Amino acid sequence: MSRLPRIICGTLALACCALGSGVALAQAYPAKLVHWILPFPPGGPTDILGRLLGQKLSEQLGQPVVPENRPGAAGNIGAEYAAKQPPDGYTIVQVSSAFTISPSLYQKLNYDPVRDFASISLVAQFPIKIEQ
Repeated sequence: MSRLPRIICGTLALACCALGSGVALAQAYPAKLVHWILPFPPGGPTDILGRLLGQKLSEQLGQPVVPENRPGAAGNIGAEYAAKQPPDGYTIVQVSSAFTISPSLYQKLNYDPVRDFASISLVAQFPIKIEQ
């Protein structure tokens, strides 16, 4: 098994344990609005998908989910902004596949993709068909 799937599986397992351990002591979530960070320009596929998901999530949670576009540097500006927010679950960043390869492309990132983020869910998958 390669390193990335093990890291993702480990992160998800830790997140599940952390969520389950504090249920008895935690207040109801969400108690305030949720910021949905979209690290790409408005009008693109990530923006459209994020706004649709944010609207549905807002309906289900009963709290506003506010989309915020933070474009630039292949999503790194939005990811950096999200990494600097308190880890309280009220800031969610929607990333694309570029997020996984950014550490290989950029010498210095102002965030650690493994340490600073917890994966929540895969929300979309687009097949690529290569014709020969």
